[in-house]
Amino acid sequence: MIQAIGLTSNPRKDLPAAVDDVSFQARTGCVTALLGASDGGGTTTLRLMLELQQGRGITYFRGRPLHHIAHPSREVGVVLGDVPGHPARTVRGHLRMLCAAVGVPVTRADDVLEVVGLVSLREQVLGTLSRGMDRRLGLACALLADPHALVLDEPTGGLTAREGAWLHGVLRAHAARGGTVLFTTDDAKEAARTADQVVTLEAGRLVADQDAAEFARTRLRPRVAVRSPHAARLAALLAKEARSLRRSVEVVQEGGSRLSVYGNTCGEVGETAFRHGILVHQLADEVGDARPSTVDAREQAPVGQGRGPALDAEAGARSGSDAREGATRSATSAAGEPRESLQEAPVASTHDTAAERPPVADAAPAPGADGPTRITPSAASASQSSLSPLPPPIAIRTAPNPLRPLRYELRRAAGVGTGYLTVAAATALSALLCLFLARTGHTPQLRLLAAWPGELPLPPAALGAGLLGALAFGEEFRHPALAADRGTVPRRLGLLAAKLAVAAATALLLAGLTVGCDAVVLHLVYGGELTEVPPDWLSATASWISFMIGCAWAGVLAAGVFRSTTAGLAAVLAVPIVVVPLVQKALEGPSVRSAAGLPGRLRELTLLEWPLGAERYVAGGLRMVAQPVGSALMLSLVVLLGAYLLTAVRGRAR
Repeated sequence: MIQAIGLTSNPRKDLPAAVDDVSFQARTGCVTALLGASDGGGTTTLRLMLELQQGRGITYFRGRPLHHIAHPSREVGVVLGDVPGHPARTVRGHLRMLCAAVGVPVTRADDVLEVVGLVSLREQVLGTLSRGMDRRLGLACALLADPHALVLDEPTGGLTAREGAWLHGVLRAHAARGGTVLFTTDDAKEAARTADQVVTLEAGRLVADQDAAEFARTRLRPRVAVRSPHAARLAALLAKEARSLRRSVEVVQEGGSRLSVYGNTCGEVGETAFRHGILVHQLADEVGDARPSTVDAREQAPVGQGRGPALDAEAGARSGSDAREGATRSATSAAGEPRESLQEAPVASTHDTAAERPPVADAAPAPGADGPTRITPSAASASQSSLSPLPPPIAIRTAPNPLRPLRYELRRAAGVGTGYLTVAAATALSALLCLFLARTGHTPQLRLLAAWPGELPLPPAALGAGLLGALAFGEEFRHPALAADRGTVPRRLGLLAAKLAVAAATALLLAGLTVGCDAVVLHLVYGGELTEVPPDWLSATASWISFMIGCAWAGVLAAGVFRSTTAGLAAVLAVPIVVVPLVQKALEGPSVRSAAGLPGRLRELTLLEWPLGAERYVAGGLRMVAQPVGSALMLSLVVLLGAYLLTAVRGRAR
């Protein structure tokens, strides 16, 4: 159950609050529609419920607010607009990445793809999906962690009638399995046809909270839907009889063979057609406007609805019955109290909870029953299981797993070609640059192998490592695949550690690949003179690897703090351009004391026997840190890490 209590958005400048003191309940096992105009406050209400927007009030999901739920995606599946994924990522890759994030097996991605009908498009990239396919993928993402509740904002917006019927069938099946469904819509017919409970908002205020039958009876306009090849003649006869009887009857010819008669009943319209020998293909009580379509009504009927009298009348007409038999059958099925048909867009049958009524064996309406058809959850689930299957329930371990964010980060980084292109571009540029530097003959060997001329603040490999690190968080904020449950990219330390680890591994790979390619190119072009191993190769290698990893980490932290890839790369460039001059200026001047013998004192402090040659490695690392670039990089990393932790703590405090 979802309980929204006193939801109120923060007031805007000189404007009333978009949502003002809205309270309602969405019951378990039911589909609840939040009805309102596009600016009526439905979307804002959902954002307040999901804590994506600041305001007053609280929402309980099975008795707990969202910020007290350790894994919100396992409690609430959310569909808000388009799928927030990288346009170059494949459908299957996106779902597998989310599987790693929520801690479910990767086979779950194939299960939900089969449910939403995207198996044949699993290798298609997100940027090429149509609106309907994007909605299907969004529903697949919401079902991935097998949540109890589904919360959707305008789920059928821009979809065809058949796609909308399919989506509502999945929602009905989820509710019949014991879940809770809440969706917003601005179409009263859709709310009455597909929901069990309709909550109506106007100008951000709650004006009605009714079940579907009561909503249809009090807030929708009833009418008689008629299909006949002689629609114009029948319309003229009905209008003539209304004038003679001085009754308020409105006949609207909707084009082709379809009529909508307001202020009359099925029986009276059928009798008029019978007296004048007019063939009738459909005669049904409805509310609102039915979808004009020639598709078989059984394909368009919402999941869980039985075969109504209108279908019997149409079947009789198709089987060759004459005009009088068709009209008599239609009029007979609608005799007595007006009855709502279940053909295309009439009011949906209401679904009560099992505690409110006894179960029935068949969901189809009885031939002489009056009033709207009632379907039990057991009958609904029996019929819906074949039409809208759901992925099987799964057992998810709630214990924290440190490898979960690492798996997610690996799939995120390897799922698109941006990282591969960056590595290839940095390697190729380094090879060309080292050839040019070797031709001039003024660059030392160590800087030559790194393709680092003195005129550039950073070598191409370091820029590539910084860009890869900046993309780790920059792409998260640009395409927030993890933001559906929290509203923003989560600043968990586990996710940060995973990004730092993957960035370090990528930088290490790029460092080795760059030096190796440069050495091969120099050996091929100029011979082996420029590729001789220097005597201090060990300390030089450690310095080069540390420098590359530091650039990658600076990009990760800066992009996480400033929420931008550009800001992350700018922070990497700022180290040699801005921070190094400041460090050099701070270290200028005479020094009274030196740190000679620091490795030996560190060994005495640890009280352990160091391996042979360990002091030499420590001394090399200290010399690297003592360099202006190393000192500036260390200072930048400390400042960026502190800023990231500060923003993470501030986000949790909210």
